[in-house]
Amino acid sequence: MSVMRNTNFFVKYLKNINNLINSLLEKNLNKLNFKNISYLFKNNKIILTFVAVFTIFLSYLLLPTFYNQSEISKELKNDLQSKFNLNFKFSNNIKYNLFPRPHFMATNPTIFDEKNKISEINKLKIFISLDKLFSLQEIEIKDLIFENANFNINKNNYSFFLELLNKSFKDGSLVIKNSNIFFKSLDNEVLFINKILKMKYYYDPKEFKNIIYVDNEIFNIPFSFQSFFNKDKSKIFSQINLNLIKLKIENELNLENNKKTGKSEFVHNKLKRIIEYQIDKNFFVFHLFDKKDQPNVTYRGKFNLKPFYASLEGDLNEINLNYVFGPNAIILELLKTEIFNNKNINFDLNINADATYNNSNFRNIYLKSKIHEGLIDTDNTKFKWRNFADFELLESLIFVKEGELVLDGKLKININDYDELYKFLLTPKNYRNKIKYIELNFTYNFDQKNAELKDIKIDNKLNQNVNKILNNVILKKDDLQNKIYFKKLLNEAIKIYSG
Repeated sequence: MSVMRNTNFFVKYLKNINNLINSLLEKNLNKLNFKNISYLFKNNKIILTFVAVFTIFLSYLLLPTFYNQSEISKELKNDLQSKFNLNFKFSNNIKYNLFPRPHFMATNPTIFDEKNKISEINKLKIFISLDKLFSLQEIEIKDLIFENANFNINKNNYSFFLELLNKSFKDGSLVIKNSNIFFKSLDNEVLFINKILKMKYYYDPKEFKNIIYVDNEIFNIPFSFQSFFNKDKSKIFSQINLNLIKLKIENELNLENNKKTGKSEFVHNKLKRIIEYQIDKNFFVFHLFDKKDQPNVTYRGKFNLKPFYASLEGDLNEINLNYVFGPNAIILELLKTEIFNNKNINFDLNINADATYNNSNFRNIYLKSKIHEGLIDTDNTKFKWRNFADFELLESLIFVKEGELVLDGKLKININDYDELYKFLLTPKNYRNKIKYIELNFTYNFDQKNAELKDIKIDNKLNQNVNKILNNVILKKDDLQNKIYFKKLLNEAIKIYSG
């Protein structure tokens, strides 16, 4: 009780001094000019007065150091709950610092969502207004900074960051630095981790709205993200930039119904795609299309969150393999980052296409791939080469070796019409032996664009000379060069095989 009396007396004393200073300033401030100011600085009494004022002001700033620790914790907890709806628990003493601005600092506080711990924060800084330091109950929180925090997010609390955007940031901002978001299943198994480089909630006075801006990194891919609500908060608008793969995404999500619907526009280089989607408690369903440039292109997919599983199916008149094998293909860049080598990711891909873009030789393409327990394969992918032969990939694996993307597997080829095949290759008639079946193992390097063919069997017979010729296949820069190159190479192998 004696401490409280002393504190109250000190506070009353400072209030009286503060009122006196304000009164003197109001009376004399308008009388100041250059001569008066020069005189003031030569007058020791005036200097001493300024020193006294500074000392009193500093004492005013130090007032929070006199407050009781338990009362500080209780008051800050209530204020944070009221302003941001964040339920903090402070386990250690809260320190008060003057620099760079007056603020309280808490180490290892936690945030709870009902009974569950949603975040652990290494360091929390609570910046306060300078206006009302005389009373702990009147202290006003301005800005928050979370440093080195870990957030645990699952399907029950996935809206945590979105709900923060609904709070008032007119008088301050909330910043999160060097932190992590752990996306988990309800069984507490980590599905993936999002690294927060910097996240900031703030109010834009020109646009009259709250905005969240984030610099993130997920699966080793950096990206920036910005989001805000419309006026009645029935929709949320977002923009994502992935500069590494030159991809920009603009999104609009309708929040009015339980089954939320949205629309995204993907822009990669000059290519534009539209995605319409629906979000429910346990799944995410989408439809991707391009009405303008490629109206026959359509993809449909579904992501199940419990258990975590994703699938993508597409039906196309023709498929552009440059999106898969081209030098700037998004898929290749993503695969090279090894982001899919995660045991918690299960994904199935099934794409059907009647033909290939700018190449009439390959038809009836059935592109199949799956990611299970961190392994990526293209098993059971099938396609036709004209009507001459059917191809099928087996025992395949996609992986990164010394920074380069590699596909390793087995290829089975059924020859449907060897006579037409020889005509297409312009093979001399004396080399046209009957061939029904070819089997081989291969390793294809996407970066170097070369293939190593080995263990080549023709009608179940191994020919070492054929293997030597076809051991190293190097793709050329354009389709015409490749056609000439392959005809010459295959005819050399056929000549050796025919004896």
